[in-house]
Amino acid sequence: MIRFNVLTLFPELIQPHLEFLPFKRAVEKNAAEYKLWNLRDYALDKRGTVDDKPFGGGTGMLLMPQPIYDALNYIHSELPENVVKKEGTRVILLSPRGKKYDQKYAEELTKAQEITLICGRYEGVDARVEENYVTDVISVGDYVLSGGEVPALTILESITRLLPQVIEKEDAVTNESFSNGNLEYPQYTRPEIFKGKKVPDVLLSGNHKEIERWKEENSPDA
Repeated sequence: MIRFNVLTLFPELIQPHLEFLPFKRAVEKNAAEYKLWNLRDYALDKRGTVDDKPFGGGTGMLLMPQPIYDALNYIHSELPENVVKKEGTRVILLSPRGKKYDQKYAEELTKAQEITLICGRYEGVDARVEENYVTDVISVGDYVLSGGEVPALTILESITRLLPQVIEKEDAVTNESFSNGNLEYPQYTRPEIFKGKKVPDVLLSGNHKEIERWKEENSPDA
């Protein structure tokens, strides 16, 4: 079982998704558990302060290191500087500065026992968090989002669906896009002819060898 923690200012953006597949099935099969942590619960004061202006000037606000440090300490019951040294534990900061996420990365993360995702907001996170208290810095693409919640969901789902028993037809996981370095071939369903457009004859032929050849030829490189 993998334990997932998500540290965020907006747990309500993530919670509804956990009620559906594949997350629901992962919980039912004891393949994973999910815990959401509100960063404001570790704020510096009663006003819920978790951010401040950046030194040196600049637009916007940065998430401060102390609330994140205290939250990580509570989540793992251990000092964050020690947590990052533990085998089987990954602490991930979601940031456009990070390594580009892909299917191979998702497969690597399935080997972890516990994964904590830190969702940035505003102009980002104090650099000392990245430098000292995380094992991974991940980007889901070269574009700007308002926060790390959507990337966190992307990572959660991509890992979860790779776990044993989560996807009913497990061969679907090994045969889909990116699993073997290629994109998946085009697929068709009924009717055979739709507005004059016909399904390729080979898929209707029943010749499994030719069908497999057609699939390979029509699976472009990722």
